[in-house]
Amino acid sequence: MLWSDPKNEPPKEMRDMQAMLRRASILLALAMLVAMLAAGLH
Repeated sequence: MLWSDPKNEPPKEMRDMQAMLRRASILLALAMLVAMLAAGLH
């Protein structure tokens, strides 16, 4: 690897997609938690 190589940064679209996937996974985890609580209460 050369010193003159550009920084290995992903393109903006990829970073946006990763952020969206992270938010979606957090929402999914919260939804599963709420569903488990609702199932436990009934």
